[in-house]
Order: sequence, then structure tokens, then C-alpha cells
Amino acid sequence: MRTACMSMYKFKQFLSAAAVGVVLACASMASTAQPSAPVLAVPDFTEAVAKTEGSVVNIRTTEAVTVRQSPFGPGGTDPYEMFRWFFGPDFMPPGAQPSPRRNMPPPSEEERIVPRGVGSGFIISSDGYILTNNHVVEGANGIFVTMTDGKEHTAEVIGTDPRTDIALIKIDVKGLSPLPIGDSKQLKKGQWVLAIGSPFGLDSTVTAGIVSAINRETGDYLPFIQTDVAVNPGNSGGPLINLAGEVVGINSQIISQSGGFMGISLAIPIDEVMRVVEQLKEHGKVTRGRIGVQIGQVSPDVAKAIGLGDARGAMVSNVEPGGPAADAGVSSGDVITKFDGRDIKHWTDLPRIVGETKPGTRADIEVWRKGKNQTLKVKVGEMPSATETASTQAPESRGTTADSLGLTVADVPEAARKQAGIKGGVQVSQSQGPAAAAGIVPGDVILTVNNEDITDAAQFAKVVKGLDKNRAAAMLIWRDGQTQWVPVTPSK
Repeated sequence: MRTACMSMYKFKQFLSAAAVGVVLACASMASTAQPSAPVLAVPDFTEAVAKTEGSVVNIRTTEAVTVRQSPFGPGGTDPYEMFRWFFGPDFMPPGAQPSPRRNMPPPSEEERIVPRGVGSGFIISSDGYILTNNHVVEGANGIFVTMTDGKEHTAEVIGTDPRTDIALIKIDVKGLSPLPIGDSKQLKKGQWVLAIGSPFGLDSTVTAGIVSAINRETGDYLPFIQTDVAVNPGNSGGPLINLAGEVVGINSQIISQSGGFMGISLAIPIDEVMRVVEQLKEHGKVTRGRIGVQIGQVSPDVAKAIGLGDARGAMVSNVEPGGPAADAGVSSGDVITKFDGRDIKHWTDLPRIVGETKPGTRADIEVWRKGKNQTLKVKVGEMPSATETASTQAPESRGTTADSLGLTVADVPEAARKQAGIKGGVQVSQSQGPAAAAGIVPGDVILTVNNEDITDAAQFAKVVKGLDKNRAAAMLIWRDGQTQWVPVTPSK
């Protein structure tokens, strides 16, 4: 009996242990079948901030303004003084008694120094060179740099470059800790970056975000870094820093409808900046190359119409008479596809590449003209400090003819051609149908159709008559001193 009871007791223990084992096995299977979601960790920015914060400075500027001083001095109390400022010194309200002070000299002018604005900057050398934005110091008569320890120093401007919005200033201090310069070409979308600056005068403020876009095209000479790092007035000129504590850009602009941060900020790539800094240090200004052309984008429709294939290169809309490009044989309507061996993938690449070329350099320039590539030799000129523009009136017309594109055109007088600097062509007097839909308007001058130069209205009519009505014709249009390709599909 005792043996049976013991056996029953051991059997119950066995069942209990088996049940526990089943539960544990099920739990193990459940954990294997449904793994927990990975936890995304936000990076720790403290180390990068500690390495860089001490090299970021606050910049305040002052300017001189002219104010009028009352001839009666600080205590002047002439009740009609304000009226006399507007209506002249002899103004006398009806019934008023002449004042003994009426014959005193008019108000004098004096110059006062007033606060102008605040910005940011960062140290790039131990002997006091500091980088910031040109718009932070432009027009200032006093520049004051405040370090993180609270010490303030007067700065002098070494050089500025308004085209890239870069300024190099210097304080008379030795033994500073410069920020290490990174490589902006290594940046990738989604990469964490920091901004340190003085938004609204709140010095040494740190904000963080990610790189939103690379090579954002918004300027002639700069492909910007776009981020979502909070940048506000006062951040201008401060550094954009990667997690290694290296400067990869200068915070320069925000895109906003309110004037404050709305999620989009732009920074100048540090690679572009350092090229400018080298010239500012040596010469106090930046010297750029130029070839004397006005350019525009090549649309896919135009590229197909002129046989280029891909929409690439820079469309020449105007060639400066007597300029380097004109001397090299570049013509309006050409598409510049290479300069000095470097591909022009986007039309904004050309001014940057030419600008980086030393004036006086002889370079090859490859153009797409009338269905084939041509290589020309150009001697690069020097970019003037201020761009000169000249306006040319549209040529007058005489004689008209009609065509199947909905255009009425006329010959261009020889005198008008010489004034405009064009050869041949016909002027549009009326535009309707396919031509109007393509954007051609009266006053436009048609210079070329499908790689065939236009000489007069009669020849133009023959060219149009022979067009393939199943494909767009590429028409080179002269308008307001510039040229552009316009694809027009004839009506069937």
C-alpha cells in the first residue's frame, strides 16, 4: 500500500514537471516565432559638442547712421519745430507769434554708432582667422567677436566674397583652437549633423538634424547642403558639424515663409568655402574666370529635338560680342557639354567650373552644334567685380509671310541685325496654333530650324513646308537679347 502510494506520488510529481516543461517550451517557441522589434538608438552628440563648442564664436556688428540734431539743443521746446522740419523754416501757423528762435540755424546732422545685427562664426586657425557669412559683416563699421569664455575682441575684415556669401575676418589673439575641416563630398542623405551658433543672440546654442539633400541647386556658384537642422536669424556663419566634430559646411540660409525656421536650412559646403578662403587670405578677394556667355537649361524636349539625346549641358542663349567665347567661335544655340575636360551634366555646373579656372588659361570647350560635337579653344577671361548688362531693342520687321505652324514672320532689316548682333533670322509678327502653344510670341526672332540657319522669310517658308509633321521641330529663338531652343510640333 505504501509502495503504491509512493508510486502515485512520484507519478504526480512527474506530471507536474512535464507540465512545467511544456509551458517553458511553448514560451521558448513563442519568443522564437515572434522576435521583438529592434530598438533604434539616437546618437549621443555630447562628445562632438564638447570638441567643437569652444571654437564657435558670437559676432555682433555696428553701423554708423546719420541723425538730425535740433538747433535748440537737447532742451529745445519750440512747439512748431516739427512743422518747420516739413514745411520749411519760415512756416508760421495762423495767429501764432513769431518765435525768437526762428532765425536760428537749421537742424544739424551727426553720426551715431548703433547696433546692426548678430551672427555666428568659427575659428579656422590658431592665430585668429575666423569664417562667417558675408551678409553678417557687410556694411558694418565695427565687428566684435565674443568667445565662449565671454571675452570680446575687435575683428578686421581680411576679405569677402559676396557671390558665395563668405567672409574671412581676424582677431589679434594667438593660441586659439581651430575647428578641424571635414570633407563635404563624403556627406550622405540621412547623416546626422549639428549646428552651433547664436540664434536670436542666444550664444552657443546647439541644434541637431539630418542631411536632407546634397547639391541643392539654388545659386550660380554654390551647390548647397540641405538639412532639417533648426537654423534661425543669428545662426548665419556658424558651422555645420558631423558626428566626428568636423566642419562640413557654413550655415547660410533658411527657406521660410515666416522668417523663422520651417524645417529647411541650407549650408555652404566646406570644400567650396576653403577654395575661397585660400584666395581671400592671399589677395583679399576672389578672382574667377569667365567666358562671356549667358546660359540656360536644356529641357528633355529640346535635347530630343536637336538630337542631343540626354538633357545635359548648358544651352548658350547669348554670346557677349568680343568676349572669350565669341573669339573662340561659340554661337547662340550651342550646347556646351564639356569644359576643360570636365562634363557639364547640369547647366549650373558651367559657371562653377569656369569660375574655378584661372583667368588667362586656354581650355578646350566642347559644344553640340547642328547634330554633332565640335571642340573649340577658349582663353578664359576674368570675372569683373560687378556684372555689366546691356539691353538691346528688338529689331523692326518688314515684309511678311505665313506658314503652317501658325506663324506670320517678316525679314529682319540689316541695321537691326547688326544692332542685335545676330545673323539672318525672321521676326514673328503673329503667333497662333502650335507656335503659340509652344510659347513663341510676336517680337521673337527665329534664327534656326532643325539645324538649318534662317536667312529670310522666303527661305523660312520653304523650311517649314518640308517639316516632318510627326515630330517636333527645334527652333532657335532670339528674345530680349538672349536665345533659347523651342520645340514646336506642326499641326497635321
